[in-house]
Amino acid sequence: MSNTTGKAAIVTGGSRGIGRAIVLALAEAGYHVAFSYASNQAAALEVENAAKAFGVDCLAIQANAADVKEAQDLIEQTHKKFGRIDALVNNAGITRDGLLMRMSDEDWAKVLDTNLSGAFYTCRAASRIMLKQRAGAIVNISSVVGVFGNAGQANYAASKAGLIGFTKSIAKEFGSRGVTANVVAPGFIATDMTESVPKDKLIEHIPLARLGEPEDIAKTVLFLITSGGYITGQVIHVDGGLVF
Repeated sequence: MSNTTGKAAIVTGGSRGIGRAIVLALAEAGYHVAFSYASNQAAALEVENAAKAFGVDCLAIQANAADVKEAQDLIEQTHKKFGRIDALVNNAGITRDGLLMRMSDEDWAKVLDTNLSGAFYTCRAASRIMLKQRAGAIVNISSVVGVFGNAGQANYAASKAGLIGFTKSIAKEFGSRGVTANVVAPGFIATDMTESVPKDKLIEHIPLARLGEPEDIAKTVLFLITSGGYITGQVIHVDGGLVF
């Protein structure tokens, strides 16, 4: 039985972790969803099928977030299939950690290209559709590291801090056309990105004394998309109280 709202959303980096949770939350809420993935086709197909089980359509598209043409194609394919784009979630991100004095040009550029330029490419393409619709919601996934920094992650912190300034700027540009733009800044979430870090060391800094779950982020993203019509230009911390 179909549960569709007729609305459509795009999620970058949707085959695992936080991205997967966001795709499924949107599908459960009745959104048709397209999502990009880097290389794991099996994982992407699993998410696609899980989303379709909610009675909506779902489209997995292999795309490199740092490639401007592939980012534009992601937007165009989604618009062609669903006829509209109501929400864009930029979740795709990578890390290439290392101390600054040892960081290679490639590791700096790769992280900035994927995490920041990728969001620029998709937002630019999707905004043309959303502004014409006079409606839409953009949510960019940053990080607490983009707010307070972290030794050994100068590239990652710069990319995530850049997302915050970028989002605040486009919120001012798009607001008069009914398009919102917000940031969700996760803290330490139980995904493969935190798998190698000792949990006790992380938890001692978190007032709620636990790691977050991908679904904690997905619920916040879903709220901004479905109920956050008068919220724009904001940074929502979902971090168990790590940052005040």
